[in-house]
Amino acid sequence: MSKATKCPICGQPSTPDYRPFCSRRCADVDLGRWFGGNYRIPGEPVQEPDGEKPEINDET
Repeated sequence: MSKATKCPICGQPSTPDYRPFCSRRCADVDLGRWFGGNYRIPGEPVQEPDGEKPEINDET
């Protein structure tokens, strides 16, 4: 018998439709945290070459 997993956001039992989350709300909270930069992988900072700015293309 397998042990039910808990939602990583609220701790409630997860549901198959939103696994590993318990609901769409908790899945959306997690996605918002990714988009907001709350989850990061440690590493060396990236340095921009001197005199160059990141290219932004606003044309569609």
